[in-house]
Amino acid sequence: MTGFPSPDEAAALRVRAQRRRAELVDLCADLVAAPSVNPPGDTRAVAGVVAGALRAAGLTPRLERCVDAMPSVLAELDSGRPGRHLVLNVHLDTMPPGDESAWSVPVWELTRRDGRLYGLGMGNMKGAVAAMVHAVRLLAEERARWSGRVTFTAVSDEVVFGDNGAAFLLRTHPELVADGLLCGEGPGFRRLALGEKGVLWLAVTATGEAGHSSAVRAGASASARLAEAVRRIDALTGSVGRLPAELAGLAGTDGLDSGLELSANVGTMTAGTFVGQIATTARAEVDLRLPPGIGLAEAEEAVRRAVADIPTVEVRRLKGWDANWTGPDTDLVRAWRAASHEVGAGAPRYAIRLPASDASRWRREGVPALCYGPQPTLSAGIDDHAEEDEVVRCVSLYALAALRFLGGAAR
Repeated sequence: MTGFPSPDEAAALRVRAQRRRAELVDLCADLVAAPSVNPPGDTRAVAGVVAGALRAAGLTPRLERCVDAMPSVLAELDSGRPGRHLVLNVHLDTMPPGDESAWSVPVWELTRRDGRLYGLGMGNMKGAVAAMVHAVRLLAEERARWSGRVTFTAVSDEVVFGDNGAAFLLRTHPELVADGLLCGEGPGFRRLALGEKGVLWLAVTATGEAGHSSAVRAGASASARLAEAVRRIDALTGSVGRLPAELAGLAGTDGLDSGLELSANVGTMTAGTFVGQIATTARAEVDLRLPPGIGLAEAEEAVRRAVADIPTVEVRRLKGWDANWTGPDTDLVRAWRAASHEVGAGAPRYAIRLPASDASRWRREGVPALCYGPQPTLSAGIDDHAEEDEVVRCVSLYALAALRFLGGAAR
């Protein structure tokens, strides 16, 4: 990697990030107060907060959308010198809060307590949104010092793998297929995700003959057939994949090893129309997360084999993609390693993300992509939060990794 930034320059940047702590926390509060639960996925309010913060810093963000209620925010920084193109990516939508009465803090209001920032989306992933906005501001202030360009993307429709956010931007802006991508979607527990599991969504259906409930035969109703199919599909959970050759040297790393198990979740089930009648139709939707070493075709075939002898059961693919990853010897990983040492975090702990992120869309286009964010656990939940110091540290991590990757301007 280049010698830019120098140790003194990196230290000065960290100090500037620390001095903006209050401003950063205020931005987190504004983001939490702008609901963006998906579904329905309305990101208009939160996109306005992000765009406003960028405009206040002298940038010229724009909102782009294919659905009116789901805008994404783009902002471009060009050094005016040839060089690499780096995309900084976050998402604006959040998971639902669940039972709000189970929260110990207000859902839609930032609570600052015991070194933590609480509020819906802080862990997944409004803490990373705020950190990356401030990293972009630092990069803009240092524009004369680096080469190439940076594009910041804060997208909608990520939580449900929708096509109205990152997928739409990649369709309409092929230049976003850049030289590298840093995504704020952390794998949790201060680990760096080199890759993530694949996804396979299946619809499983069954049918049965109509009749009064008193005439039912064991295993003959659509609901009974589907229940047996679901039991067998559930049993596939725990199947183990294998690390690809370029990651094999990292075997034994906790986050990589835990990313090698297949999971099969039955997300929805419906059957029948009335308790006193035999169910004639039944349907389930299944979400399989595929580790490296278990591809789409192999996983789908395993499901089909598991249910093959159950009468009338059919399986149809809804969507899916294979696991993907970035090698540890790429320049982007080297840049991150250097930044991690510069902020005092030491060598990164690698992981394969269990949930998917938009980074996988860029990897499928051949773009090296890494995921890291101030997400303290695996995913969002009751009392969603991020550690305040980690949000601040992410500002420096994103900015320093970007500067290392882009390199210093010729002098």
